Amino acid sequence: MEVSNHFYIGYISKTRGLKGEVQLFFEFDDYKSLDLDILFLQIDGKLVPYFVRAVNVLPNRTAYLFFDDVDHIDQAQPLVRKRVYLPDSKLPQRGPDDFRLTDLKGYSVTDKNYGPLGEIVEIHQYPQQHVAAVMYKGNEVLFPLADEWILSTDRTNRTIDVNLPDGLIDIYL
Repeated sequence: MEVSNHFYIGYISKTRGLKGEVQLFFEFDDYKSLDLDILFLQIDGKLVPYFVRAVNVLPNRTAYLFFDDVDHIDQAQPLVRKRVYLPDSKLPQRGPDDFRLTDLKGYSVTDKNYGPLGEIVEIHQYPQQHVAAVMYKGNEVLFPLADEWILSTDRTNRTIDVNLPDGLIDIYL
Protein backbone atom coordinates (compact mmCIF):
# COMPACT_ATOMS: atom_id res chain seq x y z
CA MET A 1 0.00 0.00 0.00
CA GLU A 2 1.10 3.53 -0.70
CA VAL A 3 1.37 6.40 1.76
CA SER A 4 -0.36 8.75 -0.72
CA ASN A 5 -3.92 7.80 0.32
CA HIS A 6 -3.16 7.57 4.05
CA PHE A 7 -2.53 10.13 6.78
CA TYR A 8 0.17 10.04 9.45
CA ILE A 9 -0.97 9.73 13.09
CA GLY A 10 2.23 8.98 15.03
CA TYR A 11 4.82 6.29 15.68
CA ILE A 12 5.45 3.25 17.84
CA SER A 13 7.61 4.62 20.64
CA LYS A 14 8.40 1.53 22.70
CA THR A 15 7.39 -1.93 23.81
CA ARG A 16 5.76 -2.65 27.15
CA GLY A 17 5.99 -5.92 29.00
CA LEU A 18 6.78 -9.30 27.50
CA LYS A 19 3.45 -10.07 25.77
CA GLY A 20 3.92 -7.89 22.67
CA GLU A 21 2.25 -4.68 23.85
CA VAL A 22 3.48 -1.48 22.19
CA GLN A 23 3.08 2.21 22.91
CA LEU A 24 1.82 4.48 20.13
CA PHE A 25 2.72 8.18 20.43
CA PHE A 26 0.21 10.38 18.59
CA GLU A 27 1.39 13.36 16.58
CA PHE A 28 -2.13 13.80 15.19
CA ASP A 29 -4.06 16.49 17.08
CA ASP A 30 -7.48 14.87 17.16
CA TYR A 31 -6.20 11.44 18.20
CA LYS A 32 -9.08 10.69 20.58
CA SER A 33 -11.55 10.55 17.67
CA LEU A 34 -9.54 8.08 15.55
CA ASP A 35 -10.82 4.62 14.71
CA LEU A 36 -7.92 2.37 15.68
CA ASP A 37 -9.19 -1.06 14.61
CA ILE A 38 -6.50 -1.44 11.94
CA LEU A 39 -3.23 0.52 11.70
CA PHE A 40 -0.73 0.71 8.88
CA LEU A 41 2.93 0.71 9.85
CA GLN A 42 5.54 1.94 7.40
CA ILE A 43 8.08 -0.84 7.01
CA ASP A 44 10.75 -0.66 4.31
CA GLY A 45 8.83 2.13 2.54
CA LYS A 46 5.54 0.22 2.35
CA LEU A 47 2.47 0.27 4.55
CA VAL A 48 1.81 -3.01 6.32
CA PRO A 49 -1.60 -3.55 7.99
CA TYR A 50 -1.75 -4.53 11.67
CA PHE A 51 -5.08 -5.47 13.23
CA VAL A 52 -5.58 -4.09 16.73
CA ARG A 53 -6.72 -6.66 19.27
CA ALA A 54 -6.88 -4.25 22.25
CA VAL A 55 -6.24 -0.55 22.73
CA ASN A 56 -6.05 1.81 25.69
CA VAL A 57 -5.91 5.49 24.68
CA LEU A 58 -4.42 7.71 27.38
CA PRO A 59 -4.79 11.50 27.82
CA ASN A 60 -1.04 12.13 27.30
CA ARG A 61 -1.06 11.61 23.50
CA THR A 62 -0.25 7.90 23.82
CA ALA A 63 -2.04 4.57 23.54
CA TYR A 64 -1.07 1.05 24.51
CA LEU A 65 -1.88 -1.54 21.85
CA PHE A 66 -1.90 -5.26 21.30
CA PHE A 67 -1.83 -6.39 17.67
CA ASP A 68 -3.17 -9.68 16.37
CA ASP A 69 -0.28 -12.10 15.71
CA VAL A 70 2.12 -10.09 17.92
CA ASP A 71 2.22 -11.83 21.27
CA HIS A 72 5.84 -11.59 22.40
CA ILE A 73 8.33 -8.79 22.93
CA ASP A 74 10.57 -10.31 20.24
CA GLN A 75 7.79 -9.75 17.68
CA ALA A 76 7.00 -6.25 18.97
CA GLN A 77 10.56 -4.91 19.17
CA PRO A 78 11.04 -4.53 15.36
CA LEU A 79 7.93 -2.28 15.29
CA VAL A 80 9.53 0.38 17.52
CA ARG A 81 10.11 3.71 15.70
CA LYS A 82 7.85 2.72 12.81
CA ARG A 83 5.56 5.45 11.50
CA VAL A 84 1.83 4.73 11.83
CA TYR A 85 -0.85 5.68 9.29
CA LEU A 86 -4.59 5.37 8.77
CA PRO A 87 -6.46 5.43 5.43
CA ASP A 88 -7.82 8.81 4.35
CA SER A 89 -11.33 7.37 4.68
CA LYS A 90 -10.84 7.33 8.48
CA LEU A 91 -9.83 10.99 8.72
CA PRO A 92 -12.14 12.62 11.31
CA GLN A 93 -14.41 15.28 9.86
CA ARG A 94 -14.18 18.75 11.39
CA GLY A 95 -16.77 21.48 11.35
CA PRO A 96 -16.15 24.70 9.43
CA ASP A 97 -15.70 26.64 12.68
CA ASP A 98 -13.17 24.16 14.11
CA PHE A 99 -9.93 26.08 13.55
CA ARG A 100 -6.70 25.22 15.37
CA LEU A 101 -3.30 26.85 15.57
CA THR A 102 -1.81 23.91 13.67
CA ASP A 103 -4.05 24.90 10.73
CA LEU A 104 -1.83 27.98 10.25
CA LYS A 105 0.80 25.87 8.47
CA GLY A 106 1.02 27.23 4.93
CA TYR A 107 -0.26 30.70 5.85
CA SER A 108 1.72 33.74 4.67
CA VAL A 109 3.02 35.90 7.54
CA THR A 110 3.33 39.68 7.43
CA ASP A 111 4.96 41.56 10.30
CA LYS A 112 3.89 45.11 11.12
CA ASN A 113 7.51 46.36 11.03
CA TYR A 114 9.35 43.95 8.69
CA GLY A 115 6.62 43.38 6.11
CA PRO A 116 6.18 39.99 4.43
CA LEU A 117 8.18 37.30 6.25
CA GLY A 118 7.17 34.23 4.26
CA GLU A 119 5.05 31.13 4.67
CA ILE A 120 4.71 29.15 7.89
CA VAL A 121 6.56 25.93 7.10
CA GLU A 122 6.00 24.20 10.44
CA ILE A 123 4.09 24.54 13.70
CA HIS A 124 6.02 23.19 16.68
CA GLN A 125 3.85 22.13 19.60
CA TYR A 126 5.36 22.52 23.05
CA PRO A 127 3.56 22.11 26.38
CA GLN A 128 3.73 25.86 27.01
CA GLN A 129 2.83 27.14 23.54
CA HIS A 130 2.79 26.66 19.79
CA VAL A 131 5.73 28.08 17.82
CA ALA A 132 5.62 28.96 14.12
CA ALA A 133 8.62 28.47 11.82
CA VAL A 134 9.00 30.79 8.82
CA MET A 135 11.82 30.93 6.27
CA TYR A 136 12.88 34.60 6.08
CA LYS A 137 15.90 35.70 3.98
CA GLY A 138 17.23 32.14 3.97
CA ASN A 139 16.98 31.73 7.74
CA GLU A 140 14.43 29.89 9.83
CA VAL A 141 12.66 32.36 12.10
CA LEU A 142 10.74 30.99 15.08
CA PHE A 143 8.09 32.92 16.97
CA PRO A 144 5.44 31.94 19.51
CA LEU A 145 1.83 32.05 18.34
CA ALA A 146 0.80 34.29 21.21
CA ASP A 147 -2.51 36.17 21.10
CA GLU A 148 -0.82 39.48 21.93
CA TRP A 149 1.41 39.23 18.83
CA ILE A 150 -1.24 38.12 16.31
CA LEU A 151 -3.04 41.12 14.85
CA SER A 152 -5.34 39.27 12.45
CA THR A 153 -5.83 36.08 10.47
CA ASP A 154 -7.54 35.74 7.12
CA ARG A 155 -8.68 32.17 6.52
CA THR A 156 -9.89 32.93 2.99
CA ASN A 157 -6.54 34.30 1.79
CA ARG A 158 -4.49 32.16 4.21
CA THR A 159 -2.62 35.12 5.71
CA ILE A 160 -1.68 36.14 9.22
CA ASP A 161 -0.60 39.62 10.35
CA VAL A 162 1.68 39.84 13.38
CA ASN A 163 3.47 42.46 15.45
CA LEU A 164 6.53 40.63 16.75
CA PRO A 165 8.61 42.11 19.58
CA ASP A 166 11.50 44.40 18.64
CA GLY A 167 14.67 42.45 18.00
CA LEU A 168 13.09 39.00 17.67
CA ILE A 169 13.68 38.73 13.93
CA ASP A 170 17.14 40.33 14.21
CA ILE A 171 18.27 37.36 16.32
CA TYR A 172 17.90 35.09 13.30
CA LEU A 173 19.58 37.35 10.71
